[in-house]
Amino acid sequence: MNFNIGPSRLYPTVAQHINNALKDEILSVSHRGGTFKEIYKNTVDNLRKLLSIPNGHEIFFLGSATEAMGILIENCCLEKSFHFVNGAFSRKLFELALELKKQPQKNEVEWGQGFEFKENVVPEEIELVCLTHNETSTGVMLDLKDIYKLREKYPNKLFALDITSSIPYADVDYQLIDYAFFSVQKGFGLPAGLGVIVVSKKALEKAEKIKDFGLNIGGFHNLLNLKKMGDEFQTVETPNMLNIYLLGKVCEDMLNYGIDGLRKETEEKSALVYEFFDLDKRLFVDDKKVRSPTTVVIKTDKNSSEIIEVLKKKNILISSGYGKLKNEQIRIPILPAIPMEDYKKLLGSW
Repeated sequence: MNFNIGPSRLYPTVAQHINNALKDEILSVSHRGGTFKEIYKNTVDNLRKLLSIPNGHEIFFLGSATEAMGILIENCCLEKSFHFVNGAFSRKLFELALELKKQPQKNEVEWGQGFEFKENVVPEEIELVCLTHNETSTGVMLDLKDIYKLREKYPNKLFALDITSSIPYADVDYQLIDYAFFSVQKGFGLPAGLGVIVVSKKALEKAEKIKDFGLNIGGFHNLLNLKKMGDEFQTVETPNMLNIYLLGKVCEDMLNYGIDGLRKETEEKSALVYEFFDLDKRLFVDDKKVRSPTTVVIKTDKNSSEIIEVLKKKNILISSGYGKLKNEQIRIPILPAIPMEDYKKLLGSW
């Protein structure tokens, strides 16, 4: 049983979809031909339906969520960005802004904590506000309502949201987000190697302004090129055709199953896991209001590698903590691909 945090267990229908892709020779079609354009359009349409993405927002495909971070900073920030940092991945985006010679500012709290958004003041000169909805490294999920209130407070700034480890559970109001990004190897249960960005008209206009100002907005993978090719249901380069095809098919499966049902199941599975470990007071995130329904982080009383090895002998794969907490924690993803019965077996093997 695979409980790795990511790449995670494949969605149950993926094997059949891969077989169909081989049978229909999807892997050898031209990325400039009609067949691929149909695949691209189908995936965009299914993503839009599944996640309630408005027609005014564009959907583009990349190689990873990490690549999406670089495009975000280069295309949506002329000089100054503001970052809410509470873990490794939110910090990665802040550090990337530094590397790209921007002037980022941050509000940083201890790992395992959320933010008091009511008390936060974003400086007037800030152009771009960056948040990580679910910190994979810590198991903290921010309340979307708090993010929306912050957006209402600063309507003229661009807002970016990393939803890599909360999607498709997260019910995002994309009208209030200018740049959302994720990769597919977690919640969608697909092989790694595909990133997705959801971009507002306002963000595209910002990229145009930065380009007109004479600054670099990246190489081939800038928002303007992605928009130009996306209008033709194409990518800038030869893409990961299999994963784009699979994403469209899995979105279709999830639509048939019902997104509300998937979200309810996520909450039921996470409640089971949280209740089990809360009995021993092993939960890393103290504040129940920010405990993630998709990423449960458990404190260990011994080196996490020892626990991982014991579980491996029982044919159970599980992830350690992240970064500086690698040896002190384990992390359990709550995913659509993993049935409730497997979580019960995991807890029964503890």
